[in-house]
Amino acid sequence: MLPNEPAELIREDNHFKQLGLSIGDYQSADQVIELLLEHPKLMQRPVVVRGDQAVIARPSELVEELL
Repeated sequence: MLPNEPAELIREDNHFKQLGLSIGDYQSADQVIELLLEHPKLMQRPVVVRGDQAVIARPSELVEELL
């Protein structure tokens, strides 16, 4: 549903860095799913869904385009 690469669902914030993670290790959908199941705080939010489309709503203007 998202037009983004799977890795774009991951927040590369301080928590990500404290865990010693590298975004290069999370390029496939399966790798991203495993990471987010173990560390749900690392998921980019919000994700807005409309019909069969979705966007990571950062910046918020992306939601306006979806609607």
